[in-house]
Amino acid sequence: MPEKQPPFLPAAGRVVMVTGPNRGIGLATARKLHADGYSLSLGARRADALKAAIADFADDRVMSHHFDAQDRKSAAAWVDATAEHFGRIDGVVNNAGILHLHEIDEFDEDRLQESFEINVVAPYRLTVAALPHLRKTGAGRVVNINSRSGLRYVNGSMDYCITKHAAMALSQGTWRECWEDGIRSTAICPGPTNTDMAEGRPDRDRLTDPETIAGLVSMVLSLPNAASVPVLAVCCDEEPGLP
Repeated sequence: MPEKQPPFLPAAGRVVMVTGPNRGIGLATARKLHADGYSLSLGARRADALKAAIADFADDRVMSHHFDAQDRKSAAAWVDATAEHFGRIDGVVNNAGILHLHEIDEFDEDRLQESFEINVVAPYRLTVAALPHLRKTGAGRVVNINSRSGLRYVNGSMDYCITKHAAMALSQGTWRECWEDGIRSTAICPGPTNTDMAEGRPDRDRLTDPETIAGLVSMVLSLPNAASVPVLAVCCDEEPGLP
């Protein structure tokens, strides 16, 4: 009989990869996980922006690597570099994404393809590349930063809602397909969040803070195999139809 896991998994010694860590939820998540004791591999397209963003906490528990969501070879190269540097990978946080606002009749195939590549294909590619390492730990974790748009339709964001629903299928599929390997996947679905995407909104002070989402990421990473949370909806106001 396998040894029972503790009520919460320790952060020390565990390695987590984070996409889009140079701002918003990604940066807040990287800062929170580092403070909690995790070792981090941070992937971003612009090395200069990432270096400046993490300057206040970069140390020997943090490595950075080039990651371009639209480059097919980028994920595997980053995973290999992370495994070589730390010797293991315990978790992946798929945070990077893109949002286009438009009406339903404003169809643009190139724009939709870009959204699919960044919001669906890239996290799928990275998750699959990391699976062999996650399986080795017996307690691998995948956290997908989704959206309320992955749970119901939000007016004026057809491309985003389509891709976030697809990303929800990816998260749930990972949860089911990899359960016996000890891998647990969680889709965290925030409503409006106080990031640069909310620039210009008159109600920014009531939106969910990225640091709050970061705390939830840390929490689900720490849960043992016997306490998995497949979907976590986060609301700053009443959301009819959400669980």
